[in-house]
Amino acid sequence: MAISRILGPDGRPIELDVLGEEISAPSLTGIRQVWHGTVASNLTPQRLANILENAAQGDAHDYLTLAEEMEERDMHYASVLGTRKLSLVGLDIRVEAATDSAEDVRRADAVRDLAGSAEFGEMVAHLVDALGKGYAVSEIVWDRSGREWRPGFEERDPRFFRFDQDTGRELRLLDAADPANGLVLPAFKFVVHRPRIRSGLPIRGGLARLAAPAYMCKAWTWRDWMAFADIYGLPMRVGQYGPNATKDDIGKLMAAVANLGSDAAAVMPESVRIQFEQAASVAGAGEFFDKLAAFWDKQISKGVLGQTMTADDGASLSQAQVHQTVRLDIMTADARALSNTLQRQLVEPFCALNFGPGDAPRLTVVVPKPDNTSALVDALQKLVPFGLSVEQSVIRDRLGLPDPDADSDVLRPPTAAPLPALNRALNVEAAPAPNSAPNYLDALAETMAERAGGAVDDWAERILAESAQAVGYDDLLGRLSMLLTELPLDELGQALADGFSAADLAGQSDMQDEGRA
Repeated sequence: MAISRILGPDGRPIELDVLGEEISAPSLTGIRQVWHGTVASNLTPQRLANILENAAQGDAHDYLTLAEEMEERDMHYASVLGTRKLSLVGLDIRVEAATDSAEDVRRADAVRDLAGSAEFGEMVAHLVDALGKGYAVSEIVWDRSGREWRPGFEERDPRFFRFDQDTGRELRLLDAADPANGLVLPAFKFVVHRPRIRSGLPIRGGLARLAAPAYMCKAWTWRDWMAFADIYGLPMRVGQYGPNATKDDIGKLMAAVANLGSDAAAVMPESVRIQFEQAASVAGAGEFFDKLAAFWDKQISKGVLGQTMTADDGASLSQAQVHQTVRLDIMTADARALSNTLQRQLVEPFCALNFGPGDAPRLTVVVPKPDNTSALVDALQKLVPFGLSVEQSVIRDRLGLPDPDADSDVLRPPTAAPLPALNRALNVEAAPAPNSAPNYLDALAETMAERAGGAVDDWAERILAESAQAVGYDDLLGRLSMLLTELPLDELGQALADGFSAADLAGQSDMQDEGRA
């Protein structure tokens, strides 16, 4: 058996020969079979309590079967759980190199290529099944036919595994060699996702355990509702037989009474008789069943999605946005747990086998955060002219815009050639015309810039000081709002008034000169 110098999470060397084999495949006659009987049929409170208790004690076979059947039989549970799963599967994957070195960038490129494969996406879609059942397992079958270790993924039934009896946290493979305790999972061989929806034993953390009582009660509601609908509006049929009626006559009478509910026809001996009683008032009975089923649907929505607004209740856009924020918190936690699973159990083994020791790139399941673009643009328009420095790449990332190529045609703000009179005020070096005399407009602009510059410089210093002390965007806006009422305007106002007066006099002088000419 080939032993690698690479150590697994348990500190033991990796067994290379095992990595390319399937060790958890199902079989027709072995302990790992794909065919299982039903558990959800005729579910009672006592039976459900036994199923949940057995799962908590280590025997989760019936619980996992029930969790699977709940998704098949309850359309509402399947819908809300599917919503939570698909919202996670549809997220983008981001891979960041550990450093900017060529080696770390090469590792990140290899992981990006892996994350972009169809097999990787299918494996992630299987792993999110852990949200309902508490855990999901995918076996890695490593391929060495090429130049690198390339992982292939095989979906495994969670019933092929069980947790150890000592801690209830270590997942083991069911095998005929040790059917009671199971076999230790080899390192670098399995991706086991446990979303950790709540603390405690992993088998108690699945959403199916939370929704099982509601599923059972709603199943009863549906059964009673359909039985009520089957006889709704029909009169009560009462069969009467005489003292000399035989068992055969009584049996025929019972069949005739039952058939009248659907066939409206029956044949019976003369010795028996059927009477029709007026149906009892059942006003509101159908509404009772409807409300009871809707109540349990809402409980399931709260448990799975954290809210009912987008699944059960319609409301205003503002209310839906508030509830969507709650769902965003749940999605962020799910994405973080999935990122940690993929990082530890796939990315790090992949890099260790192909590149040896070193820092692995970071894989992240990215949850997009809603941005108020209008507020961001408005803040930039107000703050950048006062000296706030912001990287263009940061703003492009916030707006979702890529960096432009060097030779691409980009949008630019409209510009106009500056007036010669304002060149010096704007620090624009303009080539003077040969033998031209200094223009008095240049001198006027320079004088205004010097007088106004002192006031503006004081403003900029105070704004930068407040920006340095701000602890966040909202805090900065609050500080600037307070600052607007404190900044002195007298000096700048006087400079502008003097400048306008001087410009007016200069204009009158120009008109007089043109008149003389």
